[in-house]
Amino acid sequence: MTDKGYRLYGYRWVVLAVFMFINLTIQILWICYAPITKPAAAFYHVSDTQIGLFSIIWFVAFIPLSFPVSWAIDTFGFHRAVGVGAILMAVFGILRGFAGSYSLVLWCTVGLGLAQPFLLNAWTKVPAQWFGLEERATAVGLITLSNLLGVAIGEALPPILLQGGTPIQTQQLIFGSVAAFSSLLFLILAREKPATPPCPPGHDARALMLDGLKNALVLKDFWFLLVVAFAGLGIFNGVTTWVEDIISPRGFSPTDAGTFGALLVIGGIVGAVALPPFSDKQRKRQIYLLVGLLLAIPGLIGIIYATNYWLLMVSGFWLGFFLIGTGPIAYQYAAEITIPTPEGTSNGLMQLIGQVSVVYVFIMVVLKSANGAFTSSLWLAVALVIISSILLTQMKDPEFVES
Repeated sequence: MTDKGYRLYGYRWVVLAVFMFINLTIQILWICYAPITKPAAAFYHVSDTQIGLFSIIWFVAFIPLSFPVSWAIDTFGFHRAVGVGAILMAVFGILRGFAGSYSLVLWCTVGLGLAQPFLLNAWTKVPAQWFGLEERATAVGLITLSNLLGVAIGEALPPILLQGGTPIQTQQLIFGSVAAFSSLLFLILAREKPATPPCPPGHDARALMLDGLKNALVLKDFWFLLVVAFAGLGIFNGVTTWVEDIISPRGFSPTDAGTFGALLVIGGIVGAVALPPFSDKQRKRQIYLLVGLLLAIPGLIGIIYATNYWLLMVSGFWLGFFLIGTGPIAYQYAAEITIPTPEGTSNGLMQLIGQVSVVYVFIMVVLKSANGAFTSSLWLAVALVIISSILLTQMKDPEFVES
């Protein structure tokens, strides 16, 4: 313990690791049908759009649950609240592996969708309980890394397993079993908070949820940040949900779609590891978010027009690095500019707006051309990025309390 009455415990990395693991496995369960949309449609004797519901339904389930789950995290603690989500994930993940019909798989997916907000809305709560201010964006970055790694595995592995002869239902049982194992580790090893605070007074004080909610929603910068989050998460969710349909009109295969989706996420992982430490060190948020959005535009344009395999893959990686890699900074920025709003509340609002971005996922289908191209909706994505960049120029960095 320091003479100021606070210290950092080594066990924080164990808590972070098991939290990262369950975030990884739930993302696999979310996206694993997207890269094999057409084979899955044939397997269950349904349309491509009905397979797309396996991803979209998670967004729909998240919206009504976000505020109650944020309240539960801030009231009962992240260990209990996230534990509920972990149990739901384990049960419905395994059940989906045994479900043989489309309707049963859909209902199990609803159960998994109910689990997701318990995990996502605690992203900034765990670092706030265990990490000092100078490590928090980095910790959120590592959580984002695990989340994105789960998406990468869920994008890349199903086509490979299918090509190797592993049936779709067996794949789901494998993914569900790994998710159940991650849930067990979290329940056993995670702890609510250390014996003493990890930060000086002023960094850990939080209001009650309703007071904190009122505080956050009167801040202009927070509203601007919600628009930025809508754009960034909407684009990411849209591209990952319709990845195969976006590139197949240009002659790319389901395996290519899996590789592209994986590289998009790997780019985000690299960015989430590389960028937040610099932001933490300089205690700057706004400039990293602005530059990240502007540099994401070339990646989007490459995805719209690339017919060369390598150009498409590089565009996916580039977009992921700058659009998704700055995400951890945005979540930590939200926690800092809304103090004394509880972390579960500010993070929950950010995650909620990300789920509301399912509107953009549906718009992509509406704007789909007769030949199946997504050109119009992807140019709409470019416009959303430009609007978000303009809003970011009007935002300021939070004022930090010196430790």
